[in-house]
Amino acid sequence: MEHIKKPDWLKIKIGANSRYSDTKRIVETNNLHTICSSGRCPNMCECWGKGTATFMIGGNICTRSCKFCNTQTGKPLALDINEPVNVAKSIQMMKLSHAVITSVDRDDLPDLGASHWASTIKEIKRINPDITIEVLIPDFQGREELIDMIIEKKPDIISHNMETVKRISPLVRSAADYDRSLKVIKRVASAKIKAKSGIMVGLGETEEEIEVVMDNLLQIGCSILTIGQYLQPSRLHYPVKKYITPEDFEKYKKIALEKGFDKVESEPLARSSYHAERHV
Repeated sequence: MEHIKKPDWLKIKIGANSRYSDTKRIVETNNLHTICSSGRCPNMCECWGKGTATFMIGGNICTRSCKFCNTQTGKPLALDINEPVNVAKSIQMMKLSHAVITSVDRDDLPDLGASHWASTIKEIKRINPDITIEVLIPDFQGREELIDMIIEKKPDIISHNMETVKRISPLVRSAADYDRSLKVIKRVASAKIKAKSGIMVGLGETEEEIEVVMDNLLQIGCSILTIGQYLQPSRLHYPVKKYITPEDFEKYKKIALEKGFDKVESEPLARSSYHAERHV
């Protein structure tokens, strides 16, 4: 397939300041992982320059191999039992008022990493009692008792990404399922916790299909939505079918708000945790 040239509006300003350097030092000194670097996020310089980072727990090797994701896939290492405390202390050192946590999929573990998740949230709250927390969780294979372990720790926002429309979902997600993801988000919303999700565009979806995802999410109680341009991490990943214009992103935002979402981030470089502090 012919490679589509990246448009000017996706050019990223690269620049580092002292806050960026401090964030980088804290992450590296504590042997932590971030989705910012593992996922090659285009907003890393901006976010780290403001002292914000999305911590990725459970290691940096995922048991799944989604065709849109740059995170390394394979056999993960054993969990780091010190990681929950190290993440919590790093948040304290960064003086964060809002923390975002995500993880790799750990389908190799009996509880799929749920107890490690719960321990991390507990330690963050213990060391940073005034902080607000957003967690971007895997689907835990749809096991409700594992999702409930996260809900019971009462983070302020629980996010789980749909990633794309129903038709394209099986083409780019290795083990996740569209309907199962909806069930995860429904369980969160039913527990009276703010439910959030995100999708990528530019994979060949239609506007009508995007609106169906919006409707599906609203019907189950999701109140926060992010929409961003899919950027192909390498030639081995799923190809970009189209670069969506900033004007179309604005249109999607207007449609989503009119449909009933409370908060919507819709722009080319929007990602799951972009401007997350605004969503609490």
